[in-house]
Amino acid sequence: MFEFQEKSMRTMARFLLLTALSVSAFAADVSYKGFRPDFIIDVRTPAEFAAGHIDGAINIPVDQIEGKISTLKELKPGSPVLLYCRSGRRSAIAASILGARGYQQVVDGGGMDSLVHAIKVCQKGSKTC
Repeated sequence: MFEFQEKSMRTMARFLLLTALSVSAFAADVSYKGFRPDFIIDVRTPAEFAAGHIDGAINIPVDQIEGKISTLKELKPGSPVLLYCRSGRRSAIAASILGARGYQQVVDGGGMDSLVHAIKVCQKGSKTC
């Protein structure tokens, strides 16, 4: 019973954190360890994405990233991109694929649970965060 309650509490805390980020963080600029992405790409499956994601993220599953990355017309090889997944394994694979395709500013944010705690909200129009 305690294990279920602990799991429910973690799920609720994650939901509340994602909700807070949805309302405020991605309406403004964000920073991840000093990196300010123009694009945040969730490389999990569509079902995982639908179950909860970082607001403002684009869902391109890792097994489709090579073919679908070109559908983002605004994305250029020099655009700052932040990738994430559930644990960090798929985002590392996606970062490698994008790097091989010439994208120079790709950062692997790892797993979503740790990423939501590491993202900082920047002041709108601020050059530093």
